[in-house]
Amino acid sequence: MEVGITGLGVLSAAGSNMHKTLETFRQGKRNAGPVTLFFTSLSYPVFEAKSFQPVKDQNQMRSLGLCLRAVEEALRSAGFWDGLATRRVGVCLGTTVASQLNDIEFYKTYRDSGKVLTEPVDRYLHGNLAGAVASVLKTQGPSLTVVNACTSGADAIGVALSWLRAGLCDVAIAGGADELNRVPLCGFGSLGILSDSLCAPFDKNRNGLNLGEGAGILVLETEKSSQARKKKVSLWLRGYGAANDAYHLTAPAPEGTGLEKSIRLALSEAGIGAQDVSFVNAHGTATQDNDRVEGAVLSRVFGKKVPFYSTKGFTGHTLGAAGGLEAAFSAAALYEGWIPQCAGFQTLDDGIAIAPTRKKTTVTGHYAVSTSLGFGGNNVALVIECVKFDGAAPWTQ
Repeated sequence: MEVGITGLGVLSAAGSNMHKTLETFRQGKRNAGPVTLFFTSLSYPVFEAKSFQPVKDQNQMRSLGLCLRAVEEALRSAGFWDGLATRRVGVCLGTTVASQLNDIEFYKTYRDSGKVLTEPVDRYLHGNLAGAVASVLKTQGPSLTVVNACTSGADAIGVALSWLRAGLCDVAIAGGADELNRVPLCGFGSLGILSDSLCAPFDKNRNGLNLGEGAGILVLETEKSSQARKKKVSLWLRGYGAANDAYHLTAPAPEGTGLEKSIRLALSEAGIGAQDVSFVNAHGTATQDNDRVEGAVLSRVFGKKVPFYSTKGFTGHTLGAAGGLEAAFSAAALYEGWIPQCAGFQTLDDGIAIAPTRKKTTVTGHYAVSTSLGFGGNNVALVIECVKFDGAAPWTQ
């Protein structure tokens, strides 16, 4: 079963849509700063989606608002101007923050007075990403929210791919969304993996990640469905691989066994070899453990000359949204024929032995790999193919 990527939608600190995001990548701009969304005494820089103005709806979580905005762009770019009412549409979305009742005021009020505020609970119950999006769009098909740490968005894309191949739906909205929130900021700070400066993925002097927020959405569609509506398709989702290290709650296995297995599974499903891959959009969080392990695996699987980079220097680590955003970025890079610099990288780490891109780099070929790693030992790889035709880019301006 051939599955095309017919629409892309993104929202992050790098831009309010794909067109603006690519311009940010071209210019090498890094839109980070102190937290403004909530009060905190922590001074870590973050990547807020400043362009996003939430609707005045007290019952809508920020994560859902981010998600709906990216879904809108993705559907528009896919050409679904007349809605989805006549199609079997699945919705599979990943998140971490939106899966938590993370309203600190709720807990503070309960602790201090014994009273329960119902508004945060209602907001949480109405904030199930897949259920809420399916309700807004009135879709008729499977619906699932994936909560699998920082591979959630990539896993959601993989699940949606399986639905389409199994004939459960003809179109699927897949990806992830997460908001900046005090709970993960404090949590990652307590783990000692937040940087007090802008992150530097794969750099010798990296000292931790920056948190970000956003949403990345793909519209996936069977070839039969796209042909029926005369939609030309240049991007295809060819492979999904997932494997768990079963090593540690927060650290990857030192040898990267799970990551390597997930990449090889995705390549096998796509029917290609490592030599066919034009570039890798790496997870690249700028933590010591992640970048050392991921760099070693990429070198072992693809060799020392494969172009690779991390976009977290432009978006921050968007947690459950990261896999969706980076899959969309990979698809756009294949179509455009270039990848951005790995923002923040300056000095080669001898312990990694391969270096990411230092500048905007032209790429050729048809295949890209996007990797995602998460707490609990999760590892995911996606393979995307581009067979470009003359016509408009598969996203809107």
